[in-house]
Amino acid sequence: MRWIDLLRISSSNLKRRKLRTFLTVLGVIIGTASIVVMISLGMGMQRSLYKEVEESGGLTSIKVRGSNAGEVMYGGRTEGDGGSSKKEEKYIDGRLLKHLSEIQHVEKVSPVYQMNILLLKGIYEGTADLIAMKPEELKEMNIKLASGNLPKPGSSLEFLYGNGIPTLFYEKATNKGYYDTRRLPDINFARDSMFVIFDPENYHSGNNVLDSMVTTDKNKTENAAETASQKASSKYVVRPSGVIAGGIEKYNMHYGSVYCDLDSLQRILKKEFAGRVIPGQPKTKSGKPYKEFVYTYAQVHVDEIEHVDAIASQIRDMGYEVETNAEYLDAMKSQFAIVQAVLGGIGAVSLLVAAIGIANTMMMSIYERTKEIGVIKVLGCSLKNIKQMFLLEAAFIGLLGGLLGNAFSFLISGTINFLVSGEKIGLNASISYIPWWMVPVSMGFAMLVGILAGYFPAKRAMQLSPLEAIRNN
Repeated sequence: MRWIDLLRISSSNLKRRKLRTFLTVLGVIIGTASIVVMISLGMGMQRSLYKEVEESGGLTSIKVRGSNAGEVMYGGRTEGDGGSSKKEEKYIDGRLLKHLSEIQHVEKVSPVYQMNILLLKGIYEGTADLIAMKPEELKEMNIKLASGNLPKPGSSLEFLYGNGIPTLFYEKATNKGYYDTRRLPDINFARDSMFVIFDPENYHSGNNVLDSMVTTDKNKTENAAETASQKASSKYVVRPSGVIAGGIEKYNMHYGSVYCDLDSLQRILKKEFAGRVIPGQPKTKSGKPYKEFVYTYAQVHVDEIEHVDAIASQIRDMGYEVETNAEYLDAMKSQFAIVQAVLGGIGAVSLLVAAIGIANTMMMSIYERTKEIGVIKVLGCSLKNIKQMFLLEAAFIGLLGGLLGNAFSFLISGTINFLVSGEKIGLNASISYIPWWMVPVSMGFAMLVGILAGYFPAKRAMQLSPLEAIRNN
């Protein structure tokens, strides 16, 4: 029997029992859609991770951290817990930056400084995380702007506000903010200048007026030194350079951050805290400022990804903490693989139920067509052709269910992304993402499940005795 004849007979048999075929195909549709949608949720998280890595410097970037700034130092060293051992402090300063830039295969080294600031505007104030970078480093982050430009280096300080900064402001009088009142401050962050205070702790603690001084002869000198170190916090006027794209409901890695030019910030900090310790900077045991400006971390850019691990190991041997996006990506990918396996397993249960439905449909078809099978056997149809005929029917059910199941899964995925935005739960991409290659793979898998489910019914049809089949009523 020719293949075209087998296809014609198989399709006509399915059409004769439309309701049963429809219900069986419906089971495959639900099973296929369940697997595809479940896996698409894991793919959405993985896609968000790739975007996050791309925004933070790509796979050839290394983040180098040293000792926490602000720790007590003495002569470049700090006492251990027992007081008998000494451990050299490792800070990210100018000397280290120069040394890192001289390492082979390192293209450039960019320092980054972070600090908490207080922003004031009229009746509002708010705290934020200020991140200061070099202009070229900011440009490479590919930050999407709703308005304005990236901060420009110069004598004046400009701020680039994250899209979630308005939610961090509150009224001074009531101490209530957006999450209390659900009202945003009356501030135009794209145009309005505002005051910034670089020492929020000193400002809030009321150290502007020292009224707790002890004037005895014994500690007069000590109080005088304390007075000198607790200078009133100055307010600086900053202009906005721009606002990062996205509303307050769209969470991203820049949501609650403020960006500025590093050189401009350093110039203002050195002027504001002349002779005093800059907040977050290390100090000696006597309380004096550390002689060099210490950065929060350094971003090391390597020429090729093949050299990242070797350079990271070299920097670790120097005593510094190292984070690479490649290591982070590998760790997260293994976790996502587990998540996808669990989600796919949940969806596979539905397809397993559909496979049982296909097997049941094929067995019922054999019982109803026993006499027909006996007749075609007597007429000379080979056992192989009978097996192929039933397997083709099962494959048709799997293929049709897989095709419609994929269409249904795209509909479900679009509905999920429409109802729940990925930014709301901290993702840089859609919650559900179905790559193009998943369509043929899922269709092929559904067809394979159909063939496997129809194998034993097909084998049962091959084993029927022609004479007994003809006598069957």
